[in-house]
Amino acid sequence: MASYELVFKQSVAKDLRRIPKRDVTRILKRIQALAKNPRPPDCEKLSRQERYRIRQGVYRIIYLIADQKLCVTVVKIGHRRKVYKRFAPSA
Repeated sequence: MASYELVFKQSVAKDLRRIPKRDVTRILKRIQALAKNPRPPDCEKLSRQERYRIRQGVYRIIYLIADQKLCVTVVKIGHRRKVYKRFAPSA
């Protein structure tokens, strides 16, 4: 299986600054694994959106998959209580 390219939106850097360092390390390892398998068994497709999410502890990683380009774009990372609030579906 081909390896996917990982792309991060600029806002993800800001998201990661708010998270404790030990959790950031785990989150980045989890994201790195998406390059090999963008749809791991515990991923979930968000309803009415073309986005997926995986869990890492109390944090959620929201991402897009472009199979034609072999690209995974990380869109948002945040605490489970807050990550979905300002995350409206695209039209």
